[in-house]
Amino acid sequence: MNATATIVPTRPQYVRALERANEVRLARARLKRRVAFGEIDVAGVIVDCPWEAQSMAVADLLMSQRRWGQTRCHKLLARLPMSEQKTVGLMTDRQRHALAAMLSSGEEGRGWSATP
Repeated sequence: MNATATIVPTRPQYVRALERANEVRLARARLKRRVAFGEIDVAGVIVDCPWEAQSMAVADLLMSQRRWGQTRCHKLLARLPMSEQKTVGLMTDRQRHALAAMLSSGEEGRGWSATP
């Protein structure tokens, strides 16, 4: 038998990596925009953990909400305690549900004024 191999032209690995990184960036931007406009709830994103949020820092997700800055985010995460740089995908179920409960119940506003 005469076996021949066909060479399929493929894109270089670095090009595929750049395409994937761009896909993730765009998906995260859409997610953050939906959170900012109130279309989806951050607590739901934390519990459900969609693929675009898995490698996203918890602080980035929290700060995508309206009227959430670094200080408010830091104060909330210090009560758990949890690092601001922890990714949503690496959170334990207990951490996810504790943070979601704090966000849903409005506990994040306790201790400082949430009104302008």
